[in-house]
Amino acid sequence: MSEVILSVLGTAQDAGLPHPNCFCKNCTQAISNPQFRRLAASLAIIEPDAEKWHLIDATPDLKEQLARLQMKYNLQGKLMDGIFLTHAHLGHYPGLLFLGREAIGASGIPVLAGTKMKHLLEEQAPWSQLTKLGNITVQEIQDGQDIQVSPLVTVTPVDVPHRNEFSETFAFWIKGPNKKVLYVPDIDRWHEWKHDIHAVCEEADICLLDGTFHSAKDLEHIGRDYREIPHPLMVETMEQLHDLAEKTEIYFTHLNHSNPAIDSEQSIRQEIKAKGFHIAEEEMEFRL
Repeated sequence: MSEVILSVLGTAQDAGLPHPNCFCKNCTQAISNPQFRRLAASLAIIEPDAEKWHLIDATPDLKEQLARLQMKYNLQGKLMDGIFLTHAHLGHYPGLLFLGREAIGASGIPVLAGTKMKHLLEEQAPWSQLTKLGNITVQEIQDGQDIQVSPLVTVTPVDVPHRNEFSETFAFWIKGPNKKVLYVPDIDRWHEWKHDIHAVCEEADICLLDGTFHSAKDLEHIGRDYREIPHPLMVETMEQLHDLAEKTEIYFTHLNHSNPAIDSEQSIRQEIKAKGFHIAEEEMEFRL
């Protein structure tokens, strides 16, 4: 049977690592040493034999992510067969502009998005130029709708609560021939979700979950209160899912530049690993 690969294209919170106008320990190290850089969170679903691939989120780092993917999988010049969007925040959709007149000049790339997001892309500049010129074609998707992207792959959006100023927010189930992945890069709080996070993760083979902040201490040094930017804390997520770590592969992604889990000293990372959890890294692959 042909294989399905889920490739990790980025693991950082919206603004990436290094973060703009920041010279904290993590950012300073990433500025001076590219191996510590992290691009904005994104995934690709690739079917190498069919030379087809789908993108989840078009980040501000799309230019670099696209080149890396095309070179790695021998897809030079082959654009994505579709783009699934989680929501309208900085790290998740500005990369669409690279498909427009000023850059690639793509034709008819399907973009799958919720009702509010579809309206934004079709009616609000500069996104509306992409639709009017036919660079992208927006297709509306709904909570719980199974989308058969190929005979081997089904993607299902799931509504999640998350500061929906401009659009709804989706998580995604990604189902291949053998494995089922839950991707939740952004959510406000697990207890605000209509689904029980423990039960949902128990159903998955692999989870890639919101790891924006490790604990409430992450933003203290720059005077920000994490409650202004609601995300579940990694320490809380691990407490809720501690008994699943041996059954389900659980990775944290969408990591803020302040997160000590990405500190080069790795003391927090070792604690996370000891509890059976993982940090997502760019170019990780999962065979589905």
